[in-house]
Amino acid sequence: MAQPLHPARQLQDNSPNAGRMPSVLLWAGACVGGLMVTGGLALWFHYGSQVFFEMIRTGFAACF
Repeated sequence: MAQPLHPARQLQDNSPNAGRMPSVLLWAGACVGGLMVTGGLALWFHYGSQVFFEMIRTGFAACF
């Protein structure tokens, strides 16, 4: 049976930043989500619930 010329081996990443990218993306997503929640709460407290929901409804209507 024929053997492959180059056996498939996992290459090891020994750089200092190895495995750091997923945690950076996770933290960035958490920060963006936190800013969105904070912004929503700020709008709620500033404009009140009725105006807040009207703005959300108008925004959805503009998108679709």
